[in-house]
Amino acid sequence: MGELTVRALRAVMVVLHAGSVCAQAAMAAMLTGALKEGVVTEHRVPVLVIVILGVVTVQVVLVCVWRLMTMARHGTVFSSAAFRYVHLVIGAFMAAAILVFALTMVLTSGGGVSPGAVALLGGVCLAVFGNALIVIVLRALLAQAVARDVEAAQLGAELAEVI
Repeated sequence: MGELTVRALRAVMVVLHAGSVCAQAAMAAMLTGALKEGVVTEHRVPVLVIVILGVVTVQVVLVCVWRLMTMARHGTVFSSAAFRYVHLVIGAFMAAAILVFALTMVLTSGGGVSPGAVALLGGVCLAVFGNALIVIVLRALLAQAVARDVEAAQLGAELAEVI
């Protein structure tokens, strides 16, 4: 990975993390009663809790990607330690998909949400779940790469013994 790519990705991740913290602060302010009108007023607490937890899932993904990127820069990403972060990313995406589904259920329970909004939230839920599946595929690729790396090290050791 090039230095410019790493710096750009880190800058984007810092901005996203700062934005997520601001979003959590705004949600906390809304929880105290700033929401007076709208569709979510009758379900204010569950909606805000779901949104805050959703932002936490984003933060988990950002931290894990940062750590994986650091491991890649140091050449240690093809190790069993990387799986911890990949599993956290998969879990965060799955949790986010469940949270979007829960938000859809909460919003539709009041009956004030249009069918288009329900379809949109269903699409978002499917997209987030799809991201989890993509990371699962990438995890399988990482497992293959780690296995190849271990095999190459073993073959190298055997070759060194022969020579």
